[in-house]
Amino acid sequence: MTQRQVFPQVCLKAEGLAVGRGDAALLSDLSFSVAGGHGLLLRGPNGAGKSTLLLTLAGLLPTLAGAVAIEGHDPEDGPALHHCGHRNAVRARLSVLETLSFWAAINGPTGLPPHEALERVGLARAARLDAGYLSAGQQRRLALARLLVSSRPLWLLDEPTAALDVDGHALLARLLAEHLAQGGLAIIATHDEIGLDGLDTLTLGRAA
Repeated sequence: MTQRQVFPQVCLKAEGLAVGRGDAALLSDLSFSVAGGHGLLLRGPNGAGKSTLLLTLAGLLPTLAGAVAIEGHDPEDGPALHHCGHRNAVRARLSVLETLSFWAAINGPTGLPPHEALERVGLARAARLDAGYLSAGQQRRLALARLLVSSRPLWLLDEPTAALDVDGHALLARLLAEHLAQGGLAIIATHDEIGLDGLDTLTLGRAA
């Protein structure tokens, strides 16, 4: 198996952060940090702002106040993060291998070759199948494979266990454990148990 890079010491820091949609703040005065080798679980009910916080950390939504910084990452090494949201971004008429190869080409082929990534997530036998024929759980596995073909230190994962079976939950725990062991970091919004010890938890309050 291709050896994936070991990440340098990277740390995400948020200070006095307020996030929301438009001018309406869902969360305010948040300060936390996540260092390389560590993971943070975002807990809270629907509407508490978990997805909005991840989108803001990813730079896809503007902050309403405060600041987010990713320290220790050299921009010349490429983007610092992956954001894996609710939607799997699967094109039905592309094969599974074509889909993953497309993502590798767009994001940079800096991790595992696509066929090896598919093997890791249990989709090797479906490589030539149109992605539209995959079950919801298989499509989620394909989305996780995207994290493997382009190596980035920070994973922002929004309900990554959605539609996964028991084996899929175990797969996610293994992938996260390997990523953290290599110096990566992860922030995960989830209602489920991840099956990985040592993760910190940030509980977000109910929306008004």
